Amino acid sequence: MPKKEKEKDAAGNGGQGGSYTAKDIYVLEGLEPVRKRPGMYIGSTGVDGLHHLIWEVVDNSLDEAMAGYAKNISVSLLPGNRVRVVDDGRGIPVDIHKQTKVSALETVLTTLHAGGKFGGDSYKVSGGLHGVGVSVVNALSIYLKAEVARDGERWEQEYKCGKPISKVKKVGSAKGTGTSITFEPDMEIFHEIKFNWDTILEHLRQQAYLTAGVKIQIKDEREKENYLHQSYSFCFESGIKSYITFLNRGQKVKNESIFYTTKDVNGISVEVALQYVDDLTARELAFANNIYNQEGGSHLTGFRTALTRVLNDYARKNGYLKDKDGLTGEDVREGLTSVVAVKISNNVLQFEGQTKSKLGNPEARGAVESVFGEAFSMYLEENPSEARAILEKVILALEARKAAKAAKDTVLRKGILDGLTLPGKLADCQSRKAEESEIFLVEGDSAGGSAKMARDRKFQAILPLRGKILNVERARLDKMLSSKEIKSLIIALGAAIAEELDISKLRYHKIIIMTDADVDGAHIRTLLLTLFYRYYLPIIQQGYLYIAQPPLYRIQKGKDVRYAYSDLEKEKTLKDMEKIAAESKSKKAKETSGTPSENPEDIQAGEEKIRGVLIQRYKGLGEMNPSQLWETTMDPAVRVLRQVHIDDASEASKTFEILMGDEVAPRKLFIQTHARAVQNLDV
Repeated sequence: MPKKEKEKDAAGNGGQGGSYTAKDIYVLEGLEPVRKRPGMYIGSTGVDGLHHLIWEVVDNSLDEAMAGYAKNISVSLLPGNRVRVVDDGRGIPVDIHKQTKVSALETVLTTLHAGGKFGGDSYKVSGGLHGVGVSVVNALSIYLKAEVARDGERWEQEYKCGKPISKVKKVGSAKGTGTSITFEPDMEIFHEIKFNWDTILEHLRQQAYLTAGVKIQIKDEREKENYLHQSYSFCFESGIKSYITFLNRGQKVKNESIFYTTKDVNGISVEVALQYVDDLTARELAFANNIYNQEGGSHLTGFRTALTRVLNDYARKNGYLKDKDGLTGEDVREGLTSVVAVKISNNVLQFEGQTKSKLGNPEARGAVESVFGEAFSMYLEENPSEARAILEKVILALEARKAAKAAKDTVLRKGILDGLTLPGKLADCQSRKAEESEIFLVEGDSAGGSAKMARDRKFQAILPLRGKILNVERARLDKMLSSKEIKSLIIALGAAIAEELDISKLRYHKIIIMTDADVDGAHIRTLLLTLFYRYYLPIIQQGYLYIAQPPLYRIQKGKDVRYAYSDLEKEKTLKDMEKIAAESKSKKAKETSGTPSENPEDIQAGEEKIRGVLIQRYKGLGEMNPSQLWETTMDPAVRVLRQVHIDDASEASKTFEILMGDEVAPRKLFIQTHARAVQNLDV
């Protein structure tokens, strides 16, 4: 083909590979159901569904990038709840569609399952739903404007709630090619429209790693008084290798050179990168056509199988393992950071469930297993020093697993041999129904004694924990199980721990961390959260873990007693009391005159007097008498509990590593970055 013809083909104006015209748009069904049942198409009408609108439009641009036609993508948050996504791809076709008799642009934007991925050669591989996604966004937007540049001309069309309010019209000339979609979500569908900058930033950064060499820019152009004008650009020539570097920032790495391989086999593109770090947990991210598969799937299974087999073979061949020993999947994944990405033809791509959280293609397992297994085996042979570092890490995990199993068996067996005797310090509740029982994990014997007197013994149990428990982020399971406090907690909960955890045997469906409102209390709370996140994750996922909110202040003026849970609430309470006092004084002045004022109240230890108001600052739960503790923190009718949940498992894991790990520099940076956001700082 002559050079000029190639250039013409790349612009989408001819040629077999680059053809993208109205005949490439395939229509499967109408758009009517979307506004009636939006949750079926975007998951929910909450904050996740709102952001999903952006993902769908961006996916279209990424598909152009994966097909080799787009190099730049821009996402702008605009005033008035509007979002604009622009790419320099081929531009959605505007010529008349043979089946619908209207412009292909209008067909794509107003017809469900109309796009370039349901047939033909326009897109061999895609992540977004294309015609599905952008038409759903259109249906759920009070306003949408599509602008297209192709064939040297610029076209546009506007829509409302999925229906065109103008025809596709030519509005001028254009030098390049591309598509711009500007949309405003409908407030009748989304009750709160508030785009989260950090959520969008993280998603687009991830997509940039997965689409090497493509520049993705995000701009915040919303009103100045409410938002900081920010702009970021992402472009990673090394793709998922750069992603591994990003995920392992601040970590002590084992193999300095990141393993990476990519290869096409049987129509499946396989890309894998990994690196080991000095950590006890694993981070394995799996993607299919740029879609994050939270539950993994066949590609991740193939990766894990090959990883275990290759490391076992190498270890035995080079004398790292005794004949009777063998590395398990658990051993080889300790401290592993990996990214597995596959790209599969749209015609055969299969996901399990609507959320695309798990890849279902069985052929992906074999493809990843063969490509990764062969390349990783060669990597170990060609990099003996890196191989030694990895093998020392996984062999240590093997030895620790055996030691942990022995310690765990001892702890659990002791509970059985003792007739399931509960810890002596536990004040258990009378109820044996887990769904109505709750346990308070209380800091120290003093607070524990007060809590035991305050509780409703019918359904509330108290377990005092002496001092600060072991930091499990820095300790292996065998050492952790030697801790008396942790053993007491394991036996009290009754559901074992780690891989033996059986949540059906959990004795309480409300586990409430109740610590002092000071620095030590916050530290103990963080240690407990680390324990639950690393070894009792299903408890958090089931919504069984809570944090109690004891008040910071007791405020009294005469017989009026109130509690404040923050400095801001304290100031508000004082103003309310002052207002009530002023109104009362004014009323009394009208009724009587010359009445002597009341004697000033006595100021007790730990209290201060402001304008006749007694303010007590609670430094610890032990300072509260049982009745105060009950009415402020333990009474289900009035107490405030914060339920612990996980929005982003990968980010949560990283935060625990920063806060509780061995490396000081990342923790210092985290504190400096977030210091201004801290409220009620007590030092």
